[in-house]
Amino acid sequence: MFYLPMKFVISVQASPQSPASRRALKFAQAVLSEGHEILRIFLYQDGVCNATSIPVLPQDELDLGVAWAEFIQQHQLDAVVCVAAALRRGILNTAEAQRYGRKASVLSDSWELSGLGQLHEAIQQADRLVSFGGS
Repeated sequence: MFYLPMKFVISVQASPQSPASRRALKFAQAVLSEGHEILRIFLYQDGVCNATSIPVLPQDELDLGVAWAEFIQQHQLDAVVCVAAALRRGILNTAEAQRYGRKASVLSDSWELSGLGQLHEAIQQADRLVSFGGS
């Protein structure tokens, strides 16, 4: 059987505590293992909390933030966090922390802050948009 690889955009709108965030990561891993491509991972709404480097979880729990960061780095994926949603939740990179006079940046190095236009652009190039969480 012959199939063409598909191009996916994955949008995560659920917090790291939500089962939807874990499902999103598992789905992304499966997409790549099946030979498909991920054009962009986009975090929006409470999903932006998956990109913070702040939480420290007990050793027996999966740290989704670390898992996402490792996955993104391992596969050199384009990973974007909605800047407006991130700012509302105190998730800043170094430039935004300086811009707003905050003392620390908490955005994991694997992610880039940008606008919803990045999601729109990726959707235009993708075969599928798969969204996890949100209302």
